[in-house]
Amino acid sequence: MSMLKARRALLSVFDKREIIEFAKGLSHLGVEILSTGGTYRTLSGAGLELIRVSDVTGYPEILDGRVKTLHPQIHGGILADRERAAHLTQLGEHRITAIDLVVVNLYPFQKVAASGAPFEETIEMVDIGGPAMIRAAAKNHRGVVVVVDPEDYPQVLAALEEGDGTVPDSIRRRLAVKAFRHTQSYDSAIAQWLGGLAAEGRDDLPHHLLLDLKRDSRLRYGENPHQKAALYRVHGQPGVLGGFEKLQGKELSFNNLLDAEAARRIAGAFDEPAAVVVKHNNPCGAARGDTCATAYARALACDPVSAFGSVVAVNRTVDLELAEALAPQFVEVVVAPGYTDDAATRLSRKSNLRLIRCPVMRSTDELEFRAIDGGFLVQDADREADDPGSWSCPTRRQPTPEELEALEFAWRVVRHVRSNAIVVTNQVQTVGIGAGQMSRVDSCRLAIGKAELPVAGAVAASDAFFPFRDGLDYLAEAGVRAVIQPGGSKRDKEVIAAADEHGMAMLMTGKRHFRH
Repeated sequence: MSMLKARRALLSVFDKREIIEFAKGLSHLGVEILSTGGTYRTLSGAGLELIRVSDVTGYPEILDGRVKTLHPQIHGGILADRERAAHLTQLGEHRITAIDLVVVNLYPFQKVAASGAPFEETIEMVDIGGPAMIRAAAKNHRGVVVVVDPEDYPQVLAALEEGDGTVPDSIRRRLAVKAFRHTQSYDSAIAQWLGGLAAEGRDDLPHHLLLDLKRDSRLRYGENPHQKAALYRVHGQPGVLGGFEKLQGKELSFNNLLDAEAARRIAGAFDEPAAVVVKHNNPCGAARGDTCATAYARALACDPVSAFGSVVAVNRTVDLELAEALAPQFVEVVVAPGYTDDAATRLSRKSNLRLIRCPVMRSTDELEFRAIDGGFLVQDADREADDPGSWSCPTRRQPTPEELEALEFAWRVVRHVRSNAIVVTNQVQTVGIGAGQMSRVDSCRLAIGKAELPVAGAVAASDAFFPFRDGLDYLAEAGVRAVIQPGGSKRDKEVIAAADEHGMAMLMTGKRHFRH
């Protein structure tokens, strides 16, 4: 198709970034500009000559602005196929002037809905005329340029200048794709919001889910060098890892990001200063202390060998004391809510070390997705807080206050370890971790076998029930004095009897925390 020169543009935007400069560029090229509402006021206030849409349609904006562009004079001008003689004839018959450039972006529905605004305010952010114009222009992109993102203004102006008022078809098509994705994302957010309101009071998962993802960056590769990979964020949400910022270091890898999320999740489970050392999506050490530096030293002591090349997360600002403790270690990534200036300066000497600043992970009601061939498994994320007041003690011996404190600590950690999971701890740090084994007794053996710290007098947490007494026997023989587990096995009585034989205290939580 031969490209037609842009003679008339319609500008109606909520996001007014760079719109004055763009409109001036169009005016300089001789493009006539139509506009509405706030955009008209902004541009006319900047001294630009404009035509009100209401002067074109012959109707004022009505219903508090709900209706202003829904008119044949507008949509006929956008949708007319320039290659169909009949269309051009009808434009002439109805005195409709073609619109060659549509610059529209939509009300900030996602932002307002996420803020928890009242229904009346949120529903007014459901744009009607805007999506209609965007879709019309995108459908007719062979004859109309559609722009929904201020970042595209410079490219469009440059193309118009270089092409004597025309825009190449390749750019038109790219912008049309972007436009349809823009309206798709917008409609998805509205449907999700309304669906959430409709589901209030019902204990159910949504019948229909749409994933609206935007690529943030390409990654060097995936889990392995032969796999392509990229990082995507959920559109309209704060961003990956709560909206992280990389302050220094090499490019983040696929595996770095997985481990950063795992470490951040565990560190965020604690109110007091805490540090977590993660390798391959599992903690190899977790601890708490009066400071994050103390907590990190304790976490590192759990398994210093596995900590080589780890990801470390803390739930407080990294200070110079912690930076000095991190500096001698081979750490791939540090995740923290902040860094003092002197800490950042100290860690900057390790130019490859990646420093991530992001919010501390806290419990939310979000859903969790797992991709399988041809679909997704979806579940509520396991973020519900545990209630120690609901735990029961079926053994003859009750845990001592010190053991209870250690058991609560162990239970916080074990829910974040890949199943089958056994976590042996004292009151402030992990002692041994057994993760991802096919049998629970093997996880017990692994946790004890990897222990660098004293096991005698320690406690243990199991993410699911003991199917047999053998795991408990193994822990008791190693010196573990108390255990916390969900219970619910057919052999609970045998396991409780074994604990009584060993003089162990046992708590049952009634809640399992598998993490496959």
